[in-house]
Amino acid sequence: MVSSPHEAMHRIFQEYPELFSRVSEVLGVPFTAPVSATLLPTDLTEARPLERRIDTLLRIDTEDDETFLLAIEAQGKRDPDKPASWAYYLSFLYTKYRTPPLLLVVCQDRATAEWASRPVPIGPRKWPALTLRPLVVGPHNMPVIVDVAEARKDLALATLAAITHAGDPDIGAILKTLSAAPRDAPEAIADPIVELTAQGLGNRPAADQWRNLVAVDLSFYTSPLSEEIRDEGRAEGRAKGLADAILLVLQQRGLAVPDEARERITTCDDTQLMSTWLSRAVTAASTEAIFTAE
Repeated sequence: MVSSPHEAMHRIFQEYPELFSRVSEVLGVPFTAPVSATLLPTDLTEARPLERRIDTLLRIDTEDDETFLLAIEAQGKRDPDKPASWAYYLSFLYTKYRTPPLLLVVCQDRATAEWASRPVPIGPRKWPALTLRPLVVGPHNMPVIVDVAEARKDLALATLAAITHAGDPDIGAILKTLSAAPRDAPEAIADPIVELTAQGLGNRPAADQWRNLVAVDLSFYTSPLSEEIRDEGRAEGRAKGLADAILLVLQQRGLAVPDEARERITTCDDTQLMSTWLSRAVTAASTEAIFTAE
């Protein structure tokens, strides 16, 4: 049962809302007297379930006996709604686990990183009740690692640095260094490096650079990505060989090869179909006839 003192200590502000401005003067943080005050519902229970998810949440126990929760968010662009969500996450985590939470935001462009780095005061200007202060990782503060020896000291850091610098003009040198760094690393360590780098580069031009480096610099290494690249390379090689053979046969037989037909032959990647074209090229009356089913 709620005690009378408890009721009186907050209900007095319901009866006399202007009291707050006088109390704030006593506390040395004077607020302007209100011109109106509206009593709002006090039930903060969420009426319907609202799904909220943090990208990654870790419990960290340190060597000096400190424990905290590390909430990690990957942020691709500015989002005016995010600070409120982040503040909710931290408050919820502290309520649920009774363990201090820390927010780490990872970005791939400087503008987003600078936006996410700004402290967000929550409350009146004169006395914010809370201030959101995330740690932010991005191209503005992550090292540009272009030395293989340095990358080998900490492959995970080198990988994250490469991902955050995905749009950097020096990304070619960064990726070249990273591709050479895991050469002597165990497969269990090198595998995530290869895969996470490819995933982190997304559909940027640097992703193609990384795939080429994996195919060459990591040719000794077997991972899902490297095997996929090699399979693609072998298929491309077979397709090119068949295309060259078709064109050679047509040339030797003195048949004209229009530009449209040449492009169709050289851009086709269906090796089974190309084998059929090659068979037809031996007896076809014209180049166009090799594309026509018997």
